[in-house]
Amino acid sequence: MVKRWIAGGLAALALGNGAFMLVAGNQWYLTAPGASDTGPFNAHFVWDIGVAFIVAGAGLAARAWRTRYWPAALTGSAFLFGHGLIHVAGLLGGHTHYPLMEWTGIVLPAALSLWAALPSRGEQYA
Repeated sequence: MVKRWIAGGLAALALGNGAFMLVAGNQWYLTAPGASDTGPFNAHFVWDIGVAFIVAGAGLAARAWRTRYWPAALTGSAFLFGHGLIHVAGLLGGHTHYPLMEWTGIVLPAALSLWAALPSRGEQYA
């Protein structure tokens, strides 16, 4: 039950972030800590990543809806977890201006998404 709630909360965050990126990418770019430090705004790049967040959120939402849909959540969490690993590498290499935000807003949710996606004992495939 806890995994379903965490998956649902993370799904809402990922879906909201992805929608923000698609609907108001320039505004997202200006308000997301560190995004504008990476170079000029690239709408296509932001939209591509927005779609990835929506797909990840949809997979986690499936897990929140039905526990047996954990394979969809695992697929969705793969993006979030990979994204988190990139930020861990940056943090360990000292390449960040917002370490607290990255640990709590990117790395921790990425790890939680993987944990929430993995099946508990006795769960079966969809």
